[in-house]
Amino acid sequence: MATTSFTRTAAPASPAPAASILHPDDDGTITVSFLLLPEYAMVSLLSAIEPLRIANRLAGRELYRWQCLSENGQAVTASNQMALQQHLDMRTVEPRNLFVNASFHPERHRSPALIDWLRRLHRRNSLLGALDTGCHLLARAGLLKGHRVTLHWEAIPAFQETYPDILISPELFEIGRNRITCAGGNAATDLMLHLIQQHAGTALALQICDQCLKNGMRPASDSQRIGLPRQFNIHHPRLIRVLTLMEQQLETPLTPAQLARSAHISLRQLERLCQQFLGVSPSAYYLKLRLERARQLLCESDLGIAEVGIACGFVTASHFCRSYRRHFDMTPGEQRRVGWVSPAGA
Repeated sequence: MATTSFTRTAAPASPAPAASILHPDDDGTITVSFLLLPEYAMVSLLSAIEPLRIANRLAGRELYRWQCLSENGQAVTASNQMALQQHLDMRTVEPRNLFVNASFHPERHRSPALIDWLRRLHRRNSLLGALDTGCHLLARAGLLKGHRVTLHWEAIPAFQETYPDILISPELFEIGRNRITCAGGNAATDLMLHLIQQHAGTALALQICDQCLKNGMRPASDSQRIGLPRQFNIHHPRLIRVLTLMEQQLETPLTPAQLARSAHISLRQLERLCQQFLGVSPSAYYLKLRLERARQLLCESDLGIAEVGIACGFVTASHFCRSYRRHFDMTPGEQRRVGWVSPAGA
């Protein structure tokens, strides 16, 4: 009787991890350092550290170490008014992988010594990264030229006005040549999962997702914000197009008629849709967007009041001030003096 022979075929091997951008210590372990600035977002810091801790536990060995730094070794108060206990003085270490962690008012917390220290790390070929608005410090040090940069969506307008020559990305994180920037918040977890995947493989990264109760790793291209359809429960494509165009055209606002033409609808239909879904006219909603952008710039940038008005589509400073006072019940100057804590808080 004829017999049939079977040849066992080996299962394809898992692809080897890509070369990691992180620099290892002499013993092969990777140390990740976090420079904390006052008012930093603790959610960003912990979201970055926890995947490293879980990776060590699952691997059964120390793949990663982490440390928190401050300018003087003293505890730094986060935006939630809490402070971690252990910090190293940045002047006593030379980190190979550094993330500057900031959130509110990053420009207030820079110093010549800090800028010089970052430039020195750059000359020593350290990996330099930023969480949330930490990129302000790297930009001030001149270390982001030629790099795509991302940061928290709410802080993008002020950064654009302050550093107009730097290319800004809407991604969750950007990984370039010895530079990493991240929008902060929970996106720091996705960034670290991506770096762990590069260094230790996909299997470990997915196990960490399970431990964090995540369905998977978000790609960098995922949106930072909830889309307009979910924000307003709007599913009318032409109205969504108009609202998107409004957000894109704050500095040079379009007329309602121009907006209607861009969506191939009549002005009357646009007004009806805005009343139905937003409860206001197109002009009122557009003005609200421009004034909210102005508030962000007043509180998060050093632009003059007239410059803020121009950046938000107001031809004259007097028109800007009147509109601002009518909407927020305070002048732009008063707003700048009292400040504003962002509801994003990330």
